Amino acid sequence: MTTVQSPPTPATAVRPRVVARTGLYALLAANVAAVTFFAADAGLGSGALVVLGRFAGLYGALLMAFQLLLVARLPWLDRRIGMDRLTRWHRWTGFGLLWTLVGHVVFITCGYAGLAGSTDPVGQLVDLAETAEGVLRAVVALGLVLVLGAVSARWARRRLAYETWHFIHLYAYVAVVLAFTHQIALGTTFTASSAATAYWYTVWGAALGAVLFGRLGLPLWRNLRHRLRVEAVVPESDDVVSVYVTGRDLDRLPARAGQFFLWRFLTRDRWWQANPFSLSAAPDGTRLRLTVKAAGDGSAALRHLRPGTRVFAEGPYGAFTALHRTRPDAVLIAGGVGVTPVRALLEELHGHAVVIHRVTAERDAVLHGELRDLAHAKGADVHLVTGPPVPDRLSARDLSGLVPDIAERDVYLCGPPPMMRAVLATLRELGVPQRQIHFERFSLAG
Repeated sequence: MTTVQSPPTPATAVRPRVVARTGLYALLAANVAAVTFFAADAGLGSGALVVLGRFAGLYGALLMAFQLLLVARLPWLDRRIGMDRLTRWHRWTGFGLLWTLVGHVVFITCGYAGLAGSTDPVGQLVDLAETAEGVLRAVVALGLVLVLGAVSARWARRRLAYETWHFIHLYAYVAVVLAFTHQIALGTTFTASSAATAYWYTVWGAALGAVLFGRLGLPLWRNLRHRLRVEAVVPESDDVVSVYVTGRDLDRLPARAGQFFLWRFLTRDRWWQANPFSLSAAPDGTRLRLTVKAAGDGSAALRHLRPGTRVFAEGPYGAFTALHRTRPDAVLIAGGVGVTPVRALLEELHGHAVVIHRVTAERDAVLHGELRDLAHAKGADVHLVTGPPVPDRLSARDLSGLVPDIAERDVYLCGPPPMMRAVLATLRELGVPQRQIHFERFSLAG
């Protein structure tokens, strides 16, 4: 493929990830301050438990809106932070949301029960649900959040197919609507002043607008604009296949080497299934390429795609790009089929690069011929490391022997999770600064 060369990305002390992360922290802190101000200005009533409950509810509403922002897949945030980190933050924010909403219900119910001289908080909650507008909606919203929290636990997530987990998570939007209408009905800070009302409408409007833009509007617009289709399907080995995708005006698609898309191939039996596959060659303005190893029914079926098949792609996503360079030279470490974004990234990187490809046997070295030829053209070094998948196969001694100056380079890492964990530990042992280590895990959020 003929690559459209991106201009060199200069190493800079101002890291894009730090800028984006600091911006998110500042945004959240500013909104916490605003919520606190409007709550204090409105007055939260009598009784310590009631006051605590109302604060918990307000902060819970803010966390719910913040969660929507984290999974909106906004390009500016995704390119700088990465979907995997945003998803992880979304998960932990979700558990914070769960506890604030539980606290809201418990404190409010017990507080009102105490003010009424009752010792039956459950009865008090039932009475509020029957008599106060919006309370029943809030109880249903809490129930949905509890279910979502349960299926997000690690033990449950590992047992659920992604499609099942994703379908359940769609009920989060129902919970958002119910919580919002509850806030309108009973939120004293919502109606305390025109400024408070405008603030909360702005918060919810911005959060929901971000989701509609990033998850629906932008993907639809890009696919209508580019009209992607399968151009060719090329077997690379018995269980690896490359799919070439072409379309209109692909030079205007803001994809970079190292990024991935969520691909839907619109066949009769697979149109509903989205899979995250990295680009295995840098975008050249005329076609995109993904290279996939058969690991399940969905990936195995790609071998049988016909040229002309329509494609719906969401993305590009990911921060595994040259945007995050901090040093003039780099080390690219790939495990197995994790070489696909590494091979693409090598096309775009400037400066001297060392590529280390870790596989069980030489026959598993996907795209190694391409990688070797590309490295030769760019003056890079390639090392193929073979052997059983044991943690010490890329030990500190191995890496320092292959790349003596590794602590002075950017390190890009992609591969199976066990291999990545082992290599990350080795990089820490070798004293490679955290800011120079770049990796990304495929992680989808609902």
